[in-house]
Amino acid sequence: MKKNKLKIHELDRLSEILESLSPYAMNLEMLDGFLTALICSPNLTLPNEYIPIIFGDEDAAFDSQEVAMEFFNLTMRHWNFIADELHQSLKKNHVHYPILVEDENGIELGNDWATGFMKGVSHGYDDWKEFLNNEDYGGSIIPMLMLFHEHDEDKETRTNPISVEQRKNIIIHMIAGLAHIYRYFAPHRVKASEVIKSSHKVGRNDPCYCGSHRKYKHCCGANRPTIH
Repeated sequence: MKKNKLKIHELDRLSEILESLSPYAMNLEMLDGFLTALICSPNLTLPNEYIPIIFGDEDAAFDSQEVAMEFFNLTMRHWNFIADELHQSLKKNHVHYPILVEDENGIELGNDWATGFMKGVSHGYDDWKEFLNNEDYGGSIIPMLMLFHEHDEDKETRTNPISVEQRKNIIIHMIAGLAHIYRYFAPHRVKASEVIKSSHKVGRNDPCYCGSHRKYKHCCGANRPTIH
């Protein structure tokens, strides 16, 4: 797992919270892919729209108010990191490395990341249609699709078995493809809201990080999952 501005123990904590929410919640790798797709998209998706997708279960619940706040803060900080990394790829020879967790054999599979990414694409599909049909850029998403469909139950959509070396090459092309995708949408992106400035802790009376100009307790803080 590549280190980023969230310290390793913070990423571990974010993963732990996700695991405690619901068996249907995204894991850390899937979350990373999901947020990356949303950030690449031309239109900003607000937290109160995408948070329920992360949980995957309307009955998902935090153990306490403190855990809920911790989750939102860690997620927003991770969003900011990804957005900054992708923005840097426009300026110089820089690439964003996704979080890919190794299996028991030390191999980065990438399936969960690709699944998260495609969930993000699906969420804003109307925004992605033109890109997917673009002959010059559309191929950038093929590596994600290969990993996403690798284990499909439907034999018609399942990809051929992927060897260790093939997987490494696919992941390399996936990383390169991210820069192409982000660059494609750059002219259309809502630049003023691209990075949600909430790397600090959000208080209940602070302006909500989603950009609504309302207090957090009356906005996304009021729409969070149930807290036991």
